[in-house]
Amino acid sequence: MNYHNCMEDIVEDKMDEVLASFPGCCKCESCRQDIAVITLNNLRPRYVSTEKGQIFARIEESTQQAEIEVLRQLMLAVEIVSKHPHHGNS
Repeated sequence: MNYHNCMEDIVEDKMDEVLASFPGCCKCESCRQDIAVITLNNLRPRYVSTEKGQIFARIEESTQQAEIEVLRQLMLAVEIVSKHPHHGNS
């Protein structure tokens, strides 16, 4: 069975937009992954198993309120990772 959390795509799509607002934040792959994980853990997952389901999930998440929540959670995650980066702690 193939399934996918569409919220991952949405967070990834918005990541660069949010990071541009935080010039002091590290943008290395490790920090980007930490930001994505924190954000995704604070958002409701949107799992789909078909392309049609993916389209519906994307439409639902394109509402203004849903987009605001994704951006808000991304900004909170950026602040957390900026204060406590783990990229040097292998």
